[in-house]
Amino acid sequence: MRRVVVTGMGCVTPIGNNIEEYRQGLYEGRIGFGPITRFDTTEYKAKIAAEVKDFDAKDYMDFKSAKRMELFSQYAVAAAAEAIKQSGIDIENEDPYRAGVCVGSGVGSLQAIEREHEKLLNKGPRRVDLLLVPKMITNMAAGNISIQFGLKGKSISISTACATGTHCIGEAYRSIQCSDADIMIAGGAEATITPICVSGFSSLTALSFSEDPARCSIPFDKERNGFVIGEGAGILVLEEYEHAKRRGANILAEVVGYGATSDAYHITSPAEDGMGAAKAMENAINGAGIKPSDITYINAHGTSTHHNDLFETRAIRMVFKEHADNLYVNSTKSMTGHLLGAAGAIEAVATIIQMNESLIHRTVGYKVADEECDLNYVTKENIKAKIDYALSDSLAFGGHNAALVFKNADN
Repeated sequence: MRRVVVTGMGCVTPIGNNIEEYRQGLYEGRIGFGPITRFDTTEYKAKIAAEVKDFDAKDYMDFKSAKRMELFSQYAVAAAAEAIKQSGIDIENEDPYRAGVCVGSGVGSLQAIEREHEKLLNKGPRRVDLLLVPKMITNMAAGNISIQFGLKGKSISISTACATGTHCIGEAYRSIQCSDADIMIAGGAEATITPICVSGFSSLTALSFSEDPARCSIPFDKERNGFVIGEGAGILVLEEYEHAKRRGANILAEVVGYGATSDAYHITSPAEDGMGAAKAMENAINGAGIKPSDITYINAHGTSTHHNDLFETRAIRMVFKEHADNLYVNSTKSMTGHLLGAAGAIEAVATIIQMNESLIHRTVGYKVADEECDLNYVTKENIKAKIDYALSDSLAFGGHNAALVFKNADN
């Protein structure tokens, strides 16, 4: 199997629209929560979201390209542009058929569906946008990245709800391992702060109805009462190790393990014993050829819902046993909210940032301990710690589980 390294990262998030802003936001404990501005929430139970601020697509692409993309695709292309620039790859000097894309979205463009459905009802079927379908479908984040940057290799899109970003990175990793590609642009993008999405998740009682930005997304806290919907994109440039070495690339981390399982249990709830998530973590660790005790830090899925945080804690204890008490565990969603299909991608970025900084960000907003969620969730302050191996995991509606193990580039 060929080795796979990370040579570039890019992001658009509720706490920063590039890697440096995001890094600063993580360590400052900046929260991205505030009243929803995209529509009138008077009749909605959930009134807070984690919106991306001050994003202008024309800063990242030409006007014509931007106009033909919905917001989730714009976020994806913007994050990919930053990641490719950081990697130093000149696509014109590469075999374009060895450079691919694996970027997904959990939902695609609900904005387009809502907007054009209203036209259909009020003005008739002939007024529906002729580009509705290529704007709204989930694979267009990957498609637009491929088009924008001339990537002609494997171009795929995985949609597994909240595990999308992690699965996309994992499957891109596999693509390079088995020689389908030398370079893969991988991650997730989402933009679903819309009336139908907010009302749908509210009907499931999955969202927090708190109107206090400081206490709306509080993973592992006993008073947690639901997640806060967020938006954005996270992208990694994955590259075959020898290929990166030959061109003198700056290696940020190595992807060494990937695990994916299904709970086969329930359409929304994780398995209560945590077995599915545990097996995904175990498979990722075994694939890395390391022991559970080699992991120092876990970037948890940590959504701030009762079931997820409890069952994820059980899964971690199942895998790590007595070593679980030595782990540092945090939730980036305490600042960004839940980016659904992009969550695992921006959390992979956060994991690599923390490995390179040897500094673990705190889980912001945590105040009330839950006796059933009994790990070290880094609740008081950022913690300095050398991280040789880190794990990032994602759990999703439908029972999808995914986990990645990253190795410090200095090892």
